[in-house]
Amino acid sequence: MTEPNPYSSAPVNPVPANTERDLSSAKSTLQILYIMHGIAPFTLWTLAVVAMVIGAIQRDDARGTWLDTHYSWLARTFWYGLLWWVVAWGVFWVLGLLTLGIGMIVLWVFPVTVFIWYLYRVIYGWIKLNDNLTISA
Repeated sequence: MTEPNPYSSAPVNPVPANTERDLSSAKSTLQILYIMHGIAPFTLWTLAVVAMVIGAIQRDDARGTWLDTHYSWLARTFWYGLLWWVVAWGVFWVLGLLTLGIGMIVLWVFPVTVFIWYLYRVIYGWIKLNDNLTISA
């Protein structure tokens, strides 16, 4: 066995070029998570909660890869969506009741806007995933 040359810039144990990680199962999991998040508004958001749990469990399989950005994207979509959903419905009911229901004619725009924003983020992320692209912030 030869000793490594301390003056050489080559690594001692280079990683072979063909050891690319197989990300097909992680990508398939993300496909399912995007579908679950896309259907979630129609299931009273229960599928989004289930998708978040599955995503938290499966995220380590994609840690350090381009797929990791999609897990972050879905998590931020869920948590900000939950925050804006609570705010939108709170505004709807509080201001609606303060105006004796008249404000509800206009205030329905807030929850619908959150719904459209949520679906936009899910569809945008899913398109990026299908094109094998990362999501930047």
